[in-house]
Amino acid sequence: MPAPSAPSGAARFAAVYAALSAAHEVGDYWVQQDAEAVAKGKPGREGIAAAARHVTTYTATQAAAVLAVNRAFGLRLSWRRAALGLALSAATHYVADRCAGQWSDDGPGAPLLVRLAHDAGHSPWLTNDPAAGPLMDQAWHKGWVALAAAVAAGGR
Repeated sequence: MPAPSAPSGAARFAAVYAALSAAHEVGDYWVQQDAEAVAKGKPGREGIAAAARHVTTYTATQAAAVLAVNRAFGLRLSWRRAALGLALSAATHYVADRCAGQWSDDGPGAPLLVRLAHDAGHSPWLTNDPAAGPLMDQAWHKGWVALAAAVAAGGR
């Protein structure tokens, strides 16, 4: 019996994207501790440490999901590309999560991502709607999760 053929790039991407997306939700809402959620946007060491703890467990959750789909569906992912995709997801997640609680701040001391959102014309929404910041945060995460999946699922 011939060996099964490798899944297509599109199939690998779809499986990895589904795994990373589901793990994003689990890691952000079930795994993240309340103390981390409250502190991750604070200035200084406290915020940095809380964000780093959260991103560590978030990334571990995503890694477990990618490993599971790789094994379950025989995706034959390159561990280097998978690690690179996970690193991209982790780094961009950290950048956004350091903005927690600061999305309405359009001053010069605001985090870069917050300033970019205001510069893109979102100031009225961010300053008037308390849900705007969390929605911008999630949109940022989901966009980068898609790119991370493309990196992880790419050629071997």
